[in-house]
Amino acid sequence: MGKIGGFKEFDRQDETNIAVEIRVKNYEEFTIPLKEEELQKQGSRCMDCGIPFCHSGCPLGNLIPDFNHMVHKGDWKRALEILHSTNNFPEFTGRLCPAPCEKSCVLGIIKDPVSIENIEKNIVERGFAEGWIIPEPPKVRTNKTVAVVGSGPAGLAAAQQLNRAGHTVTVFERDDEIGGLLRYGIPNFKLEKEIINRRIDILKKEGIIFKTNTHVGVNFDVSELKKFDAIVLCGGATVRRSLPVKGIDSKGVVQAMDFLTQQTKVLYGKPFKGEKISAKDKHVIVIGGGDTGSDCIGTSNRQGAKSVTNFEIMPKPPTGRSETTPWPFWPLQLKTSSSHEEGCDRNWLINTKQFITNQEGELTAIKTVEVEWLIKPGERPQLIEKPETEKIWPCDLVLLALGFTGPESTLSSQLGIEVDNRTNYKATNYQTNIPTIFVAGDMHRGQSLIVWAISEGREAAREVDIFLMGESNLPAKGKGDLPTI
Repeated sequence: MGKIGGFKEFDRQDETNIAVEIRVKNYEEFTIPLKEEELQKQGSRCMDCGIPFCHSGCPLGNLIPDFNHMVHKGDWKRALEILHSTNNFPEFTGRLCPAPCEKSCVLGIIKDPVSIENIEKNIVERGFAEGWIIPEPPKVRTNKTVAVVGSGPAGLAAAQQLNRAGHTVTVFERDDEIGGLLRYGIPNFKLEKEIINRRIDILKKEGIIFKTNTHVGVNFDVSELKKFDAIVLCGGATVRRSLPVKGIDSKGVVQAMDFLTQQTKVLYGKPFKGEKISAKDKHVIVIGGGDTGSDCIGTSNRQGAKSVTNFEIMPKPPTGRSETTPWPFWPLQLKTSSSHEEGCDRNWLINTKQFITNQEGELTAIKTVEVEWLIKPGERPQLIEKPETEKIWPCDLVLLALGFTGPESTLSSQLGIEVDNRTNYKATNYQTNIPTIFVAGDMHRGQSLIVWAISEGREAAREVDIFLMGESNLPAKGKGDLPTI
């Protein structure tokens, strides 16, 4: 795979970014692509490693050495065919996936791993630019109908796979546009919405029916779903985590997803609910150190915040791999995003004690305390407050980026679906306790990665196809729908 010895000849080269002072003035994507010649060199770095651990690192089982080899040879169309055989939407994963494949790359043991994610993005972008990605409606239709609830990556993957099997698929989305969190939860500077639109246009031309502003169980009666031969629930894990502290309901304490969603709607001139939320000329504190927190930091800087401070309750991760997460496992390692680089004061081992307000109930400050984690073998870690470390931080806006606790109970209660102790919808081979109803994505596994959502959508579609037809020609995980090299 790749060029023999290429990993010794070429170093890893990543895309560069437009300068901070320029990119924070707009909400456009800001990466600067590598030239084709350099990308071929990056594909050449893929080793003939015998056992490609990147396969097991990727939840989709992408055929990574195969498409890397095609990029090395300059056969971009074949690379696209291989990539699309296991991944319906590489333009999404190529921008948003944290790339567990790269963390399990064999080359990563001794050098920088192969730049798999960037190669993936460039393959699919080349495909769109050359006109290779076109609608492929099924040649034969079955008489089966399937409802997919939720149009995030899991729902879209399930819909496309089931449509390819010949079933008539209708996707229900509660928002006014298709895409789930991709649409309004991911800032434009990470995923411009035209990227979603061009793919949705293809799905529509392939015969998938989309219905927006349709909140199943709220303004669309669940009894209507009984008209379908099978149902796939892909509503995501949307119950947001909060903080049980005084002042949590203060004006100026905002859930991250409300903040991010509103900004995207403002950008596209769409109406939004509630008052305008703006970081302009404010001291902003973002609580939560994950990707959503990073997105809030980047958005706050673009809105013109006076300062942006980030709190994380966990210890600061090491800059290199931890001994507790050796290769090829996902590493416990410090991640510095492009948003962090744009301006942010990062703080670890900080716990929020109180939101302080004025007489009008408006946020003026936040009280915190430093903490440490007490770890004893066989016991749950304990959070211990350090004495005499309380601190008052003046601020005008707090953004809660604390993740999600699980899916909403609207559908499980109305449809009679069993849930586990984390409120995730129970399923065996993606099939719930109600035989005609299947579940995939975050609604099934809890808050997770986009690449897992696509994987679950594909796998669930295969199980639905088997349920409806007795067998399925849809590919199983990592198999693709064409032969490997």
